[in-house]
Parts: sequence; C-alpha cells; structure tokens
Amino acid sequence: MASLTKRTPRLFVDPALAPGQVVPLRRDKAHYLTHVLRLREGDAVRAFNGTSGEWLCRLAAEGRREFVLRPEEQLALPQMLPDIDYLFAPLKHARLDYLAQKATEMGCRRLRPVFTERTQAERVNIERLKANAIEAAEQCDMVAVPEVLPPVRLDQVLADWEGERTLIWCDESRPGEDPLAVLARLTRGPLAVLIGPEGGFSDGEREALRRHGNAHAVGLGPRIMRADTAAVAALALVQAMLGDWQDR
Repeated sequence: MASLTKRTPRLFVDPALAPGQVVPLRRDKAHYLTHVLRLREGDAVRAFNGTSGEWLCRLAAEGRREFVLRPEEQLALPQMLPDIDYLFAPLKHARLDYLAQKATEMGCRRLRPVFTERTQAERVNIERLKANAIEAAEQCDMVAVPEVLPPVRLDQVLADWEGERTLIWCDESRPGEDPLAVLARLTRGPLAVLIGPEGGFSDGEREALRRHGNAHAVGLGPRIMRADTAAVAALALVQAMLGDWQDR
C-alpha cells in the first residue's frame, strides 16, 4: 500500500481481478502506462471493474512488447450504482462526450440514446460513449461504470416500458412548476430520466408521455437550457430527492 499516491494511475479493466490472476492490457492502455506515464515493471496501478472492485496491481512485462497487471490487494469492494436509467436524445460529438461523462459522474446505472422526432444527430457511436463513461469513472474514483445500451426510438421505449420503473421526463413548457414538489410525491425505486432534443418533444410525443401510466413531467426553471446542461440539472434533482445522495 505504501507505493500508492494520488498520482498512481487508475484503469478500468474487463477481466476479473484477484490474487494470482494475470490481467492482459490492451495495446493502447499498455502504451499509455509505459510511454505516456513512463511506468516501469513493478510500478503500482489501480485497476477496477464493477464485479471485482478496485485492486492494487503491479505492472509486469509479458514477452518483449506485451504488458499485464498482477493484482495484489483489494482496495475497494464492488459498488452498485443507483438504479437510474438516463435516456437522452443524441447530440453532436463534443457535447455528447460531455453528457456521457456527466451522467456517469452523477451515478446513472445505464445510458441509452433515444431518437425522437426532432433529434438532429442521425447516428450514435456507442463505443465512444462507452469510452467517455469509462474515462469519467477512472477520473472520479468510481468503482463501477454505467452500461451503455444501443439506441432506440422513443415510441419503442414507451411501448416496451418496465411497469415498475418510474419515468421522469423534462418538460420545458412547465417553467413555473416546482420540480422538487413533483419529485417529493414519487416513491423511491427503479427510475429513468428522459431529456429530449434541442427542439424539444413534438406535440405527439408529449401526448404519448402524458398518457403513459408511470411518467411524470418536471420543469427545470424559467430559463431554456441546452440539453447537456438540462441533463446535469435533472439528474442532480433526482439524485437529491430519490437517489443515493442522502441516507434514508
């Protein structure tokens, strides 16, 4: 443990972590550790994933160009993220990167792009979303990474809805309503937060959401927000009222 410092690099890895295990490193991660950070064999690395928790590992050479991690000691147990799905209309690249990072930091368990009638982006790079979620978890000392689900249309989301999951959708047409009062009436349990596109939901989509048996509209104040800003605002409210920001 003495070799750990605030500067000890931290990596998400897929394989299980346990004493005696050998964890292969992808070429890009090995290059980052050995060429960018200038680590040498035997240096400490913190590795984590959602099933094994976080472990102190040692960098080791495996052949001439391959590197692996050898776990030595568990630093943190696995953590379960709050059961919150974040559903969002895809944005352009840089803002979508930001959105994935912030939704991860806010503690969402799953991220899912949702195509609406006014969504401007035509496709979503799922691998890029995953990479941004992993980067945020690495930097913020999280011991879990949200699952990134494939994109789906909003009408299909509503048709296939899990009955017990509460859907909270952000409605810019309700500027004078207190969102905390709306959330205070809801029961804790599986949740989803839905943010629409820059142009808002269509009239038909609003009507479908209003007819949904377990959907609740909330406003986010008197100012119009960009979708990535609305994501942070909405998730902060939900986590404070119904998530894991307070012990109950």
